[in-house]
Order: sequence, then structure tokens, then C-alpha cells
Amino acid sequence: MILPAFGLGTFRLKDQVVVDAVKTALEVGYRAIDTAQIYDNEAEVGQAIQASGVARDQLFLTTKIWVSNLNEQDLIPSLKDSLVKLKTDAVNLTLVHWPAPQKNIDLVAVMQLLMQAKQQGLTQHIGISNFNIAQTQLAIDTVGAEHIATNQIELSPYLQNAKLVDMLKQHEIDVTSYMTLAYGKVLQDPVLKAIAAQHQASTAQIALAWALQRGFAVIPSSTQREHLIQNLQAQQIQLSADDMQQIAALERNGREVNPAELAPEWD
Repeated sequence: MILPAFGLGTFRLKDQVVVDAVKTALEVGYRAIDTAQIYDNEAEVGQAIQASGVARDQLFLTTKIWVSNLNEQDLIPSLKDSLVKLKTDAVNLTLVHWPAPQKNIDLVAVMQLLMQAKQQGLTQHIGISNFNIAQTQLAIDTVGAEHIATNQIELSPYLQNAKLVDMLKQHEIDVTSYMTLAYGKVLQDPVLKAIAAQHQASTAQIALAWALQRGFAVIPSSTQREHLIQNLQAQQIQLSADDMQQIAALERNGREVNPAELAPEWD
């Protein structure tokens, strides 16, 4: 796996809230941070990293190129702008945030531009986010599967995305799970609650442990020290085959994030 298995997501965290969350996460042991141009928090993430005292080479930093920058004029300049905000010479991973088929984005050209960014040393790895099977195949055909570090997709016990996950695994492309707790909906699930009770864990920890055991990287977001620590401890939980089978049966195609102007036709 190219990516660290566990990181901090910063979606919806702004201003001092994101500064504090990143600082706390780094204090308690996180070493991967996920942000994006559209989150409008890259400068604060950069500030928190700088203030943390954690050496840059100890961190795995991901950002995502926003849809309006997915063109020849703006992609590389916008990434350079992100680097300035993040106070770093290069990020570890740069992703296409959304394929946005309604906007007629040339994904072949975009993948080639990402490769140029990698060759220029602006990013260590490149990847994709929210790509369906056909778009992932197009990206593979353009730059080669070995150059696609991950497809970051919505995955939770309620949305298991089996076909796409299988395809990514066949091509040895890491799967990053976002929205692993389905906006908190899985936290009240009776099956997960029962499994959590057996493991003396929280339902959030069980959902994260499920994703980790599936071989996914996870990037849960939290602002509270206690939850940040608990989330990290999910890595120590070993679910049984029976636990995993029970969670597999929770699939309900429960997609939470599906913006009409950005999302592809899902498989």
C-alpha cells in the first residue's frame, strides 16, 4: 500500500477549527492529512503542520484539484498555489477531486497534466477520486495503473461499492474510503452496536476497523481529541470472519455524496 492506512480528513473543517483539529491529530499520532482546494482550508492546514513541530518528511499530505482547475491553463498553477498555502515544496499525493462528466472535462489531458506535475516534483504520487469503473479504466489507459496511487471513493458499511473495489484491487490501486461512517448514520446500526459491544469498542471504531480489514485507507474527520484517539485505536481491533460477514450484509447502496453536476454514473 502506497498510502498510510490511517489519516485525518478535513472536509467541512474551517479556520481555527481545522488548525486545532490538525494540531491535535498530529499530537496524538496521526501522520497523514487529507485536504482539497475546495475545502478552503489548505492555508490553515499548512499553518497547523508548521506549528506542530512534526518534520515534513514524517507526514503524508494529500490535496485534490478542484473541477474549475482541471484544464491545461490552471491545473499546475493551482497546485503550485496549494503548495504555497500548505507551506511545502511538494505534496505526497494529488488527486482529481471529481470527474464532473457534465462539464466536459478532458480526463485524458488531466491525467497527463498530473503526470507532468509529478515529473516536475510538485507531487510524489497522483491519483483519482470519485471515478467510476470506466473513468478509472481511462485513467489507467492514459498513465498506467502503476502511476495511480488511489481512487478515493465513498465507502461505508451501507455503501460497499463491490464492483469498483474489485476492479481497483485487480489493478493494485489503493482504495481510500471517505464517509466511512455515512455522516454518522452507521453509528446507530444495531448490528454494528452488537459487534462493538463484543469488542468493547465504539460503533465508529467497528466501521473503521471493517474498512481497514478490507484493505482500505481511511480518513475520518473529527475535532475532538477523544474521538481522534478512539478513531486511531480502530487499527488495533481484529474483527472475526463472522463480524465481517454480518457487516457485508448491511450493504444498501446508501450513498451520501452524489452532486449531480460532479458525480459520474455509478457502477
